[in-house]
Amino acid sequence: MSIPATQLRPGMIIKHNNDLHSVFSVEHRTPGNLRAFIQAKLRNLRTGAMFEHRFRSPDPIEKVNVDEENMEFLYSDGDDYYFMNTENYEQTHLTREILGDAVEYLTPNLQIKVEFFDGKAVGIELPQTVVLTIVEVEPGLKSATASSVTKPAKTETGLIVQVPPSSTKAKKSKSTPPKARTCREHSKVRG
Repeated sequence: MSIPATQLRPGMIIKHNNDLHSVFSVEHRTPGNLRAFIQAKLRNLRTGAMFEHRFRSPDPIEKVNVDEENMEFLYSDGDDYYFMNTENYEQTHLTREILGDAVEYLTPNLQIKVEFFDGKAVGIELPQTVVLTIVEVEPGLKSATASSVTKPAKTETGLIVQVPPSSTKAKKSKSTPPKARTCREHSKVRG
């Protein structure tokens, strides 16, 4: 099934140069007056090699159909992340190397889809939004009342997001995992 390059998401499995690749990270870039392009970091599933590739926005990308199972994220142990099938309670684990940027959105008991290809877990599909708790936030300026003013905040998973000046520690924020992050924004937080 072909999709435009703008629909690439981290964790997706695609066929590129006749090999299966896991999309590790995606950035949508629009440099000056030039045409937009998608800068993707890919991992070859056969060799494990990582590389970056630049796709034009309208380029057709062949998304590989994989088997998906509903699973729940249980916990992490170092670079290993453990998931449980919600139907038969079987557990599987994936490494940080396979999950890529998706680990920054994993919280205990999060319902996700784990993708399998030829019986082997090859990636995950995150939900549209994930609720993360802010654990550290820089103090804001009292006079900063403009609507476009933001400040960095650290979430429970270590992800750094931009939040409104009124946000405080221990506040829950809804974060959207990137379909394609733009260069101007690291991550958007709503809430």
